[in-house]
Amino acid sequence: MRFLRSKKIVAVHSGNFHPDDVFATAALSILLDGKIEVIRTRDEAELSKADYVADVGHIYDPALNRFDHHQEGGAGFRNEQISYSAFGLVWKTYGEKICGSEQIAKMIDENLVAAIDADDDGLDVCQKSLPGVKPFMLVDVIYSMRPTWKEDGSDIDQVFLKAVVFAKEVLLREIRIIKDDMEADGLMNEVYKNAKDKRIIILDKQYLPSKLLQKYSEPLFTIYENRDKKMWRVGTITKSEDTYEPRKNFPEIWWGKKGEDFEKVSGVEDAIFCRNRGIFLGVKTKEGALKLANLAINQN
Repeated sequence: MRFLRSKKIVAVHSGNFHPDDVFATAALSILLDGKIEVIRTRDEAELSKADYVADVGHIYDPALNRFDHHQEGGAGFRNEQISYSAFGLVWKTYGEKICGSEQIAKMIDENLVAAIDADDDGLDVCQKSLPGVKPFMLVDVIYSMRPTWKEDGSDIDQVFLKAVVFAKEVLLREIRIIKDDMEADGLMNEVYKNAKDKRIIILDKQYLPSKLLQKYSEPLFTIYENRDKKMWRVGTITKSEDTYEPRKNFPEIWWGKKGEDFEKVSGVEDAIFCRNRGIFLGVKTKEGALKLANLAINQN
């Protein structure tokens, strides 16, 4: 009698790891409901026994579940600049099945996978705009898990698996966020359509992400009740997803004020606080929130 293995073998290269082999393994773990056994090797005989091979083996053949890109000529380009890494190759084959949606898989590819492919290709995808400030990105988190030159690295296989657990959680969260945002988009469209004043979007029933309003030109502020039901907030709409700069700020005289000081400068008795730089503010009632939003439109 022949018994089927309960776990699929996923093979990646031994030695130091990189974000692409970590995330490729994480994606395969999600695909296979966590029922995988990971081996880290460069031995051809061991690789031939694996059900999936990523980032090693010098073969790219999705029909055989071989996802390497180190062979002569690589494994193709996602555009003219970025060549596919192991993560990108796995995602191209299984992303839609993992997400259950072609649209979500495409968004994950744009938001996450392409950047990791670019990193493995030696490309810098982040433009540094603040002198003396170096961004600490997702790939840097993975690199920080690797042993330093003073550590012997004898436990690197176990560290790799820890990195995979982290990457898997990140990937699952990104899928969940996009799914929820897509659902919220329809709800926000209705709120916008029914708003009397399209500059101030009041979320009476539930909080929804304000970034979903960026496709409309009129919205400046959202009004919504805090999750603890103890205050209402007025939030600004940013100019794009790539910046914190609001379309319209609160009056600068409000910035950083709280309690009686904020009440005095705003003229609204139940005002609680205004965040520095005028990004959002808190107030006790919806009526107070509406007053402050209108004041901001007329005064600033």
